[in-house]
Amino acid sequence: MASILNQGYPNIEYVVIDGGSTDGSVDVIRKYENRLTYWVSEPDRGHFDALNKGFERTTGEIMAWLNSDDRLTPWALSIVAEILKAFPEVEWLTSVYPLIWDKQGRAVACWDLGGFSKKAFLKGANLPGRRWSARGSIQQESTFWRRSLWERAGGYTDGTLKIAGDFELWARFYQHADLYGVAAPLGGFRLHGNQITAHRMEEYRVIAERFFRHYGGSPYSRLESMLRSVMRRATRRGLGPGRGGSASVLSLFARLGVLYPTKVFRYDHRAEGWELRTVYIV
Repeated sequence: MASILNQGYPNIEYVVIDGGSTDGSVDVIRKYENRLTYWVSEPDRGHFDALNKGFERTTGEIMAWLNSDDRLTPWALSIVAEILKAFPEVEWLTSVYPLIWDKQGRAVACWDLGGFSKKAFLKGANLPGRRWSARGSIQQESTFWRRSLWERAGGYTDGTLKIAGDFELWARFYQHADLYGVAAPLGGFRLHGNQITAHRMEEYRVIAERFFRHYGGSPYSRLESMLRSVMRRATRRGLGPGRGGSASVLSLFARLGVLYPTKVFRYDHRAEGWELRTVYIV
């Protein structure tokens, strides 16, 4: 909660939905209730049902959620708002530098996903742990979207699910808009041994794969997965003009389906603003 309320962002709606906890969570919520738009502690039908209840209480243009194990970086909301204000064509945005926090709240892992592409998503690039080559997951706690996209995609998370509802939502979003990346950490997942995700990761992957295929996904063959894994190790950060190849060569490989063009925001220190660049990923 502190990672949200201490952003210093002036215009925020913060809704807290608690599932009737008896572990002292309500006492913590009450400490901050004068800074909350709404909160409730009552039984619900599961995590994604609770999210729907929370989103129904909001009116803001930019949407996102944090689970109890998640934290935002201190600059997250200002960066997201800055980019979405300057680039109205962007409908959802996530970090290409996902973070992992430890139990003490320290950032202990960060890696570069390069970028995101619908074509790559539909080849399994964002569903690790299956039988094909993958770049890495779209990190839920670093992902933000416009309300207009949420409404076009149905305006809900799948409340019947206990797990993998984030992946189902991303698959649905991709039916309507491209995902843009930003080269700045926005949030992270706090890793410890007690959370549901740690104990149910294979279940998550099985359910996510079901939705992956439902929304048109068709994974790489075993041979192509092997070849792409080798290529990816050599081009982990992605390729761009002047960094790994000329624009014409990269464009050719994209047309052949070897590379996927993605859109990534990087900070231009000279202009003191965000610049949108095309980055090619394997």
